[in-house]
Amino acid sequence: MLIAPMQRQFKTIGLIGKPDAERISATLEHIHQHLTEQGFRVLVDRGCAGFVSGNSTVCDIDEIGRSCDAAVIVGGDGTLLRAARLLVDHEIPLIGVNLGRLGFLVDISPDEVGTQLDAILGGDYQFEERSLLRVRVSRNGTVVHDRVAVNEIVVHSAIATSMIEIETWIDGAFLNTQRSDGLIISTPTGSTAYALSAGGPILHPGLNALVLAPINPHTLTNRPIVIGGDSLIEIGFRPSKQFRAQVNCDNVSIPDVEATDRLRITRHDRPFRMLHPVDHDFFAILRSKLNWSSGNRN
Repeated sequence: MLIAPMQRQFKTIGLIGKPDAERISATLEHIHQHLTEQGFRVLVDRGCAGFVSGNSTVCDIDEIGRSCDAAVIVGGDGTLLRAARLLVDHEIPLIGVNLGRLGFLVDISPDEVGTQLDAILGGDYQFEERSLLRVRVSRNGTVVHDRVAVNEIVVHSAIATSMIEIETWIDGAFLNTQRSDGLIISTPTGSTAYALSAGGPILHPGLNALVLAPINPHTLTNRPIVIGGDSLIEIGFRPSKQFRAQVNCDNVSIPDVEATDRLRITRHDRPFRMLHPVDHDFFAILRSKLNWSSGNRN
């Protein structure tokens, strides 16, 4: 949800990047030098320490969360997703610099990074909060996994040629039983990711809603459904001789899911925060990244 920006003073900035991204070395070095020259204290993620020179303070991501007023994320959307999961409890805003392909979330070009960072850190920005999901996997009454996701939680068969049978409840009410390759539970942020390829709708990031999109359902009438963002989603399985399932949280796998396990999926208690340039436009991003339009007709 876009919120009218509140003026805040930034003093300490975290710098996090994807080490194997193209142009990462030159971009990180440029950002580090620029921020230092502007008088900011910069903490560099330990995984990127080799890409910056000079007198830099190197630390882990948790220390960045505790000590920084904002974090600059350099890479693709996946790099920002990882940072959002790790930093959500620290509630510091993220600024994305795009070295990837699509860049739905990381919306600053490396060629404009100095100018854009000066504006944002000077208080000229759009402030946005986006929700995460939390999944707890219970086995015999005990929680054996507790994970978070920004885009989506995917429950799917671990055998490529075999379906699984999934039972779903929403706020205690039975929704359906489906035989399929799996089920995607997506936030509005993730609605332009895997859920979109499964035929799901695009949700504006300001909506308090979730998408449930089946993956290759055996019944043709099984279609994606949009539910309230505060819903409790419970998932169980009907066991079979070939049952093998996995749960992925933003493509991070929980491999050892058993047929008797039960999943409880809710919205995470805290959102993650982003700072965008003042001209950030969600619909313009859709047109650009998804090739939606041939141009604006007046």
